[in-house]
Amino acid sequence: MLSRHIIPRSRCGNSFRTFSSSKTAHTKARIPEYYEGRLEGTVPDHICYILLHVSRSPETFPSVYHTPVSREMHLRAKRWGGLVNFSWFADRLEEGMHEHSQSATVFSPMGGKLEIPHISLENLDRVEEAIQSHLKGPRTSSTAQDMHIYVCTHGARDCRCGDRGREVYLALVEAAEKERATNPDGVATSLKIGEVGHVGGHKYAANLLVFPQGEWLGIVKPEDAPSIIKQAYEALRRGVEPLDASTPPWFLSNWRGRMGLSKEEQQELWTKYARQDLVQHHS
Repeated sequence: MLSRHIIPRSRCGNSFRTFSSSKTAHTKARIPEYYEGRLEGTVPDHICYILLHVSRSPETFPSVYHTPVSREMHLRAKRWGGLVNFSWFADRLEEGMHEHSQSATVFSPMGGKLEIPHISLENLDRVEEAIQSHLKGPRTSSTAQDMHIYVCTHGARDCRCGDRGREVYLALVEAAEKERATNPDGVATSLKIGEVGHVGGHKYAANLLVFPQGEWLGIVKPEDAPSIIKQAYEALRRGVEPLDASTPPWFLSNWRGRMGLSKEEQQELWTKYARQDLVQHHS
């Protein structure tokens, strides 16, 4: 069973920010509760996502957090379109983990999911070769076995990620347990809900990553959790796989983009289905 956490005191404080201008030395402006602009096309181009496993929640990270492995992996991955982050599951004990040796999960459109049990500076050349080979396919058999939902809870990087991310994470865990009790079939144990470090786009908090599909969602609220969990279980029953440019976005109003698509392709895909949605509502 996924464990719960007590929601910590808000990091964001009050909802006003003081800033200086040429006309007024100190002006108070209300920070919008949630970002109100466009979301589509805000995901950086990438052809794989590398999640280095850590033994503590990203909620405890300092503002900028690196390990020797993550620094070197980032330098290499950015040359061939990979993003590197940290992931943590409350119910997974990462034994023997330290900053100089980590395990990882890699997702890519062609290869699906790849588990790497051990990464260190000493074997990084071999790991890089394995990942680059994975990017070409074929898709691994383990890809369809489970589905991962990650929430950014890196509060020291931005308070919105800490406050909103934590609330959404807890709501997802609760919704998953309720859905599991209502429909206790085999897929219930195949949904994994975890936390990640900084993903980029603080103002879009709460930010979610969905794998192996490769979806990025933003402005997710606690009340969205039941719908997300329901769709996740439905996807698991059908069989999960990385999504391409022919598949509709998950949750159109929250959709930031998708792994494997350029920003232009993300915008085109969103526009296509937004128009269809508009036509359906007016027909």
